Amino acid sequence: MAATRILSAGPLTATIQPSLGGSVTRFTCQGAAGPIDLMRPLSTEAAAAADVLGAAMFPMLPYANLIENNAFDFGGRTWRFKANFPPMRDTTHGSGWLSRWSVIAETATRLVIELRDDEIGSPYRFLARQAFQLTPERFAVTIELTNLGPVAMPFGFGLHPWFIRTPQTRLRYHAETVWLEGYDGMPTEAIRVPPELDFDQPTRLPDARRNLCYGGWDGAAQIEWPEWRQGLRVEADPVFRHLMLYTPRGAPHFCIEPQTNASGAFNRLGEASADSLGVIVLKPGQKASGTTRFSPVELT
Repeated sequence: MAATRILSAGPLTATIQPSLGGSVTRFTCQGAAGPIDLMRPLSTEAAAAADVLGAAMFPMLPYANLIENNAFDFGGRTWRFKANFPPMRDTTHGSGWLSRWSVIAETATRLVIELRDDEIGSPYRFLARQAFQLTPERFAVTIELTNLGPVAMPFGFGLHPWFIRTPQTRLRYHAETVWLEGYDGMPTEAIRVPPELDFDQPTRLPDARRNLCYGGWDGAAQIEWPEWRQGLRVEADPVFRHLMLYTPRGAPHFCIEPQTNASGAFNRLGEASADSLGVIVLKPGQKASGTTRFSPVELT
């Protein structure tokens, strides 16, 4: 089992656990009164249970979100999957978050980890890398995927960070569309973002449960914790055209998840183009990558 790695630069510290789904377990900024958690830290209980859902952030790859009924059609055939996270019915977020990663490069401020998933008979065979880079100003995470399989396949990837929700937490980002959620958690249709669902201005988080995929995201978001006079700027490369918002009712945490593909995109490849859905088709040996940056900001 790969040991926990700690990166430190100026006021920022990031802790990564390669063996726990290649996840980040804590990300802090040193404030006047002590460290401020910029993501929800892995609890002692979650660490003891090796519960990756308790991590501060984990990767989603080789696709993000759900594949409905554990199958999709592409390239003239049907690709079938096993449910990977009971009791959820549909395979979720790929295999990266449920795998052990290996360290391939490390310094005091940079860590590169790798996952080779080339099980014969699996729909996907790929090589994934995560590069974590810490500077005094920001925490950058780069995901790179290479298709190791014998045929072209649709790929997607993203990050699933968890943030602490305080009574005054505010959120701001711009997107063009939002996918409505069906009764089974799968999106039904994309509509123009209505006023009651937009976050163009700093907005308090909803009390209701929301699990919505926003499309046409401009790649920038900001979280604000007025009680702490602390903010966090999230900036993603253009390949991340979608942003998931997840607010569990009554929970002390929430998620905004930069991702390439729309939720449920792999089941819509017969209805819309891969490009319009944010799905990346990689031929054998081809690769795709993208970086997301998390920068703390002081609120005045």
